[in-house]
Parts: sequence; C-alpha cells; structure tokens
Amino acid sequence: MSRVCTICGKGQTSGNNVSHSNRKTKRAFKANVQKVSYVVDGKVETGYVCARCLKSNKIERA
Repeated sequence: MSRVCTICGKGQTSGNNVSHSNRKTKRAFKANVQKVSYVVDGKVETGYVCARCLKSNKIERA
C-alpha cells in the first residue's frame, strides 16, 4: 500500500533515529492514512485519506 493521502498528498518523510549516545540512523515517518469512502462531485470514491484531512472535514464521508 502506498501511504499517500489522496486529498492533500501527504506521504512518507525521512529523518533520523537518535540514540542516547547521539548516534544517528535513517528512519521513515509514515503518514497516518485510513481507507475511507468519500463523496466527490456526487460520486462515492474509496481512497486513503490522512487523519488531518479527516479531522478538518476536508472531505464528505459516504
């Protein structure tokens, strides 16, 4: 599954794991996307939508 929001395009970003001894290794921050049904132009579509878009009511759920 591609973890990308179909509404805003938010996806995976990268950063570092930082240990207590301050060693750094690469890691991934994945977007919190949920599979939902929503209405676009009067039609019901299914896609992956991030939690921020769901909370801010950027879509109308079906």
